[in-house]
Amino acid sequence: MSEATAPPPPTALLAAALPDGRTADVHLRDGRVHTVEEHVPGGPTPPGALHLGGALLLPALVDGHAHLDKTLLGAPWRPHHATATLREQIDAERASRRTADVPVAARAAALARRMVSLGTGHVRSHVDVDPDTGLDHLHALLGVREEFRDRLGIQLVAFPQSGVVTAPGVADLLDAALADGADLVGGLDPVGFDGDAAGQLDTVFGLAQRHGKGIDLHLHDGGETGTAQLRDIAARTAALGIGGRVAVSHAYALGDVDDAELDRTCAALAAAGVAIMTNGPSGPMPPVARLREHGVRVFAGSDNIRDTWWPYGTADMLERATIIGLRAGFMTDAELRTAASLVTGEAAAALGLDDYGIAPGARADLVAVAAGSVPEAVAAHPRRLLVLHAGRIVGPFADDTHPEIVPSAGGAR
Repeated sequence: MSEATAPPPPTALLAAALPDGRTADVHLRDGRVHTVEEHVPGGPTPPGALHLGGALLLPALVDGHAHLDKTLLGAPWRPHHATATLREQIDAERASRRTADVPVAARAAALARRMVSLGTGHVRSHVDVDPDTGLDHLHALLGVREEFRDRLGIQLVAFPQSGVVTAPGVADLLDAALADGADLVGGLDPVGFDGDAAGQLDTVFGLAQRHGKGIDLHLHDGGETGTAQLRDIAARTAALGIGGRVAVSHAYALGDVDDAELDRTCAALAAAGVAIMTNGPSGPMPPVARLREHGVRVFAGSDNIRDTWWPYGTADMLERATIIGLRAGFMTDAELRTAASLVTGEAAAALGLDDYGIAPGARADLVAVAAGSVPEAVAAHPRRLLVLHAGRIVGPFADDTHPEIVPSAGGAR
């Protein structure tokens, strides 16, 4: 089926394996979950229902950190060129942009379509705001956000890729970006890149307070330099009373310090309500289980997907859960469920999606996968069978329908 010929919204999803292990019938109404009832084989079949046949039904996957404006999807393959430093990589990306033959919006839309087909219902995308791009990338992604509003929820972070203090005019650009529709304000290595933690954080937190917006900062700085910044961010968050609206992406330092420094920093983050995003990097990774024991919210994102920074990436958030699980040494079913939570409930909470889940009243943003349980879904790279956004079928779209999901004729299969 094609997107243009998608069937009408289903009235119910029958015989769904739920994350808690139950087999249930999930009834839908007006784009939301209406009721969740125990599945009775051979029971009555509502008109317009689909039978999942025991396939796992998850709330829509959530990508907590992407860069829609950077992807090269939709453009010819470009070989990756390694660089030695962060500044060199930024310069290389800037040079690459000047020879791009496919516009930002077209490439971002190609990635957004792939995300939808793989069951992602919501994404937080950082978008470059710097002297080179101005607000061009933001305005392009605002258009993509509108184009996909019926298929994918998109949050935009005004991201100062070239720094804040060391890049003239960026503070004003960030101010304008928030006024034009960016949902959050970002930052980048206040010490390691700008060399002025107080200067950058004063600007970022000041803009967030002025506009009533959230914050999501990139922090790659390692060791105690990084953890000191994390505690500074926590203190500022607590002082403004904006816990739950501040996240730090990457936070490599948490995987790069001794236990005493880690515990001290985790306690500050938990008390302030600062969340940590990880994509399972090749370098130091925050110790997910240890942070969660301290009460720190940890969530996952894909980060770069086939761009000048990284040639890899599929936009599959279940695969991202697998990557993080492997790096964290997660093996038991309980640990695999933790990995899954980073791309579902924990990510949804970090993004402020308060009507998320499989419960009466929640938005019917759902994905059915070819697995029987959450641990299997993380371990087995299952196919996506059905994707709903606000109750509407939005994927996967292919040349034919998936035989595993059919209009129900009643009874168990």
